Amino acid sequence: MSSESEPAVVSDADEVERHPCPRCAVQPGSPCRSRSGAVATTYHTGRFTKVPRLAKLLRVPVPADRSPGQPWRPGTPPPAPIPDDRPAADIRIGYARCSHLTQELRTQLDALAAHGIPADKVFAEKVSTRVRVRPKFEEALDTCRQIKAHAPHCRVILTVYEMKRLGRASAELTALADHLTAHGIALEMLAGPLTGIYDPSGSGRMLFAFFAAMAETERENIREATLEGLNTAARKGNHGGRPPVITEDMLHTVLRRRARGESVEDIRPDLIIPTGKHKGRNPSVASIYRALVDHERRRRHPDAVTQAEAEFATLRAGG
Repeated sequence: MSSESEPAVVSDADEVERHPCPRCAVQPGSPCRSRSGAVATTYHTGRFTKVPRLAKLLRVPVPADRSPGQPWRPGTPPPAPIPDDRPAADIRIGYARCSHLTQELRTQLDALAAHGIPADKVFAEKVSTRVRVRPKFEEALDTCRQIKAHAPHCRVILTVYEMKRLGRASAELTALADHLTAHGIALEMLAGPLTGIYDPSGSGRMLFAFFAAMAETERENIREATLEGLNTAARKGNHGGRPPVITEDMLHTVLRRRARGESVEDIRPDLIIPTGKHKGRNPSVASIYRALVDHERRRRHPDAVTQAEAEFATLRAGG
């Protein structure tokens, strides 16, 4: 009576050694090597992260039957890969970002849609790159990781319009690219100097680091130009901000008519806002009362107000 043979159990080492190593350049069928040419004690990260169930581990040791620490000698070839009849496909997740509420995302969203990414797979937000936590960006990354974990045979691609949508700090961009590579996620850019899918090996990594540094330099140049423009305007007496709703002339009218016994409600219809988006309208009662409170504060404490304005101007000049 013959019994059916049990299927051979594939070990972690067997699965890792089905892939070449991008660091020590060994081919499938052998463990990783150290610089001296001996068998390494652990597999290099870029190699074992290609196995989905090992991708999140920090280290994968080389088993004792591979003779770690000893000169490498050819052994038995790795087991043949299990055929996968599922069709491979590219799954793209889009991300769009702009820094200010006044900016528009339409250009980025249209480019992502034209690239074939449906709206339900596009994450968009208006937040500055200086903000450490970007909710939609973290949600996009988490979605990519989940899809890769459930469909390891598919290529998951995080697509952005251009590099600076991800950030402008060189170290941050490089760390992000390494994080995506470690989880088997590709990075794609639709515009800019590094258009296409990012290749983490060879010259692709060098180009990415170079343009990341250029993006950081561009941010610093923009910041310096903005500060220089603000300082120039401040020296001319223009400190920015919205124009006041209650001007000095309007305040003088309110004070004069209140001294005659008129109420703020009676005075308000005769006041017209001269500038700004509410130009031509009557100011609110609350705006008039705020102007009166500020006037009374300046009248009672003139020295304190002058000192506060001088300290603020000093801080602006030093910052």
